[in-house]
Amino acid sequence: MITLKVNGKSHSLDISPEVSLLWTIRDHLKLTGTKFGCGKGLCGSCTVQVDGKAERSCQMTVGDVQGKSITTIEGMPETHPLKKAWIKEQVAQCGYCQPGQIMQAAELLSKDKNPSEAKIIKAMDGNFCRCGTYPRIKSAIMLAAKEGRK
Repeated sequence: MITLKVNGKSHSLDISPEVSLLWTIRDHLKLTGTKFGCGKGLCGSCTVQVDGKAERSCQMTVGDVQGKSITTIEGMPETHPLKKAWIKEQVAQCGYCQPGQIMQAAELLSKDKNPSEAKIIKAMDGNFCRCGTYPRIKSAIMLAAKEGRK
C-alpha cells in the first residue's frame, strides 16, 4: 500500500511505488486537472506542487513522494489570487496547459511577492502554451502578485 497526501487528504492506494505520480493523480484519484503533455517533463502541463515546489508529475513516481504534501490545481482555492487573475486577464484559450502554468506561478509567488517581469519570464520558462497566451500569463501573474500584496 502507498499512502499519499494530496490536497490535504490522505489516500491509501494499492499500487506499486514505481507508478507515475501523474497517472496516479489522474487515474486512481480521479483528479483530472493535472494534464499529460509530453511525458518527458519538458512542457509543464503536468506540474503539481510537492511540498510547495513546482514539480513535473510525469517524471516522479508515487514512491518518490510518499510522506510529502502534494497539491494539484484542484487543491488550490478558487479564491486564490492566481485563479482570479487568470479569469480577469482571460488567459485561457484552449486551457490545456493552464493548470500547470498556475501551479508553476504559485511557486514563484510563494517565494517572491513582487517578481519583476524578468523573474516571471525566467520562472515560467519551460511551461509551454500552444495557444501562445504568454503575455496574458505574465499579466495575470503580475496582477496576482499585486492582489496578494494587498
